[in-house]
Amino acid sequence: MRFIDNKYEISRLSHILLPIKFKKQLMAKRTSFNWSDDGEPHKQRTKIIIKEHPGIRALIGLNPYTFLIILFCVGVQLVLAWVLRDQSWWWNVLAAYLIGAFACHTLYVCIHECSHNLVFKNKTLNIISSIIANLPMVFPSAVSFAKYHMKHHSYQGVEELDADMPFRWEAKLINNSGVGKALWLLFYPIFQALRPMRLKEINLFDTWTVINIVVQAIFTAIIVYFFGVKAIVFLILSFFFSVGLHPLGARWVQEHFLTHGDHQETKSYYGRLNLVNLNVGFHNEHHDFPSVPWNKLPELKKIADNHYENLGYHTSYTRLLFQFLFNREISVYSRTARSNRSKKSATIPATPTTAAAVPSAQTVV
Repeated sequence: MRFIDNKYEISRLSHILLPIKFKKQLMAKRTSFNWSDDGEPHKQRTKIIIKEHPGIRALIGLNPYTFLIILFCVGVQLVLAWVLRDQSWWWNVLAAYLIGAFACHTLYVCIHECSHNLVFKNKTLNIISSIIANLPMVFPSAVSFAKYHMKHHSYQGVEELDADMPFRWEAKLINNSGVGKALWLLFYPIFQALRPMRLKEINLFDTWTVINIVVQAIFTAIIVYFFGVKAIVFLILSFFFSVGLHPLGARWVQEHFLTHGDHQETKSYYGRLNLVNLNVGFHNEHHDFPSVPWNKLPELKKIADNHYENLGYHTSYTRLLFQFLFNREISVYSRTARSNRSKKSATIPATPTTAAAVPSAQTVV
């Protein structure tokens, strides 16, 4: 038995054999996160992989060509905003969903690369690059993202330090309702913007944060003045679709939602959209080696594939989006939380290889 794709249903045979009482337990509504006593799960695997494949260190480095991608995507959004300034609202919505969302998501990934200082060696150049990438996204977030994202890597699942973790009230409010989950994705940027406020040990406001806000305000004012209101609405819609109710929004479910049983809290995506998403789907690989730039993540997986091939993964954001919305076994509570913030990593769990794995409802024969 092997964990594959993002299939949540139990095979027909094993489903028939499961006791009725246990089937009801599988459908039980979550009322809390899945709590773990271990530290974050990636450090231990990193040590093992480095020991087995020391040549992986050669993949660590920079990719300055990412800056050219930033300039291209910013240019695409500006051209579209200009073209759509006098078009009907429907054209703005359609273009934002089909084109703008992809450009914005790519820019979001570029901001992510800048936060890891994987574009330029100079930290200041990375910050400036991220602010440029932030421009068509309307809302200033590049500088603050870099601050709390580093904590996400070090303290994955620790509520007071990981902005990727939903609020408890957020999970309780949405839970497993299909309509609720759709609204949660639609307004995901708002939920994400609120989470950093609960974080400890992070100073969200400094000189660079102010620069980010001022630059963004000036850019937005210029767009409104020269392009008009429809242009800025197009940019806002592009941003919301890029991280919200769109196949691209399924990325937030893919990365750390418990879609393959409670034992595995990070999943990768190996689908076609990695081409335009700059391999952001290689999420296990990225968490194991955050100093490897996006263009070398597939090579990393190839070298250490014995550590990744038996992990649960996804191949379709569209399928995952619909499964998230309509599978009531998946809720906003479907995350692993921990209070253990020590640097001691979790023990890597063995991949289930027997029928004992069936009760997770996340495997197929």
